[in-house]
Amino acid sequence: MGGAVTLTAWEQFAWIASGAAVVMLCLWGVQTRTRNATSVDAAWALCIGAAAVFAAITSSGDVWTRSLLAGLAAMWGVRLSMHILLRMRAHAGEDGRYAALRRKFEPREQPVFLFVYGVQGLLVVALTSPFVLGSRDVASGLGVLDIAGGSLWLTGWMIESVADWQLRLFKRDPASRGGVCDVGLWRYSRHPNFFGEWLMWCAYALIATASPFGLLAWTAPLLMLVMILKVSGIPPTEAQSIRNRGEAYRAYQTRTSAFVPWPPRAVSRANGASTP
Repeated sequence: MGGAVTLTAWEQFAWIASGAAVVMLCLWGVQTRTRNATSVDAAWALCIGAAAVFAAITSSGDVWTRSLLAGLAAMWGVRLSMHILLRMRAHAGEDGRYAALRRKFEPREQPVFLFVYGVQGLLVVALTSPFVLGSRDVASGLGVLDIAGGSLWLTGWMIESVADWQLRLFKRDPASRGGVCDVGLWRYSRHPNFFGEWLMWCAYALIATASPFGLLAWTAPLLMLVMILKVSGIPPTEAQSIRNRGEAYRAYQTRTSAFVPWPPRAVSRANGASTP
């Protein structure tokens, strides 16, 4: 990764924005025909992974730090996109979040979906700050922050991967049909996969911290946290779960932490009150 072409950070952001815009516009066009927007999530993950590799190739910082960031982001993007595509294959039809959006705005939903796809493209650009900035770290070799970030990333990767695997096994079990997954990591968090995901974004920012203006890289995990807690992560996912599982999921909400893994609360059968 010697960087045959070296670009400024602003040039890198411009190229990443252009690429994301083209991809999202094309996917929006496909969605108008298929009426299924689920694939945009897989493409979004791949776009971020590709952007991280692009930033590493077109930067002139330490090759080890650039390679670490690019490699971690690429593995994250490929794993997440494959997980989404396999889920699409196993469950025919559109993701519940997008299906609900489509029902809400029909028959004029396409401008809304164009906006959604545009926001996805903007998020690709905003979330690449750790890779663009981190690839400018000129310190030779991997330092303490690189090692700490790599270890944190591995922790998040394992949590997300195990959580996805446990949920997949639960859904495959005929005895679990219609039930709420509250086994394994899901006993301690209603969204352990999201928590693992966020740890990985903290890891990218930690690795980028030592680079010039590296503290700005922390805007990425902060933005990701807001998206998970308030926008496209937990709120629509839980709304769909309540529609599908009703009171069983409400009881699960009462006893289980929403995000950070934590021992479940005991629930009084008499009045439904929770106790630590």
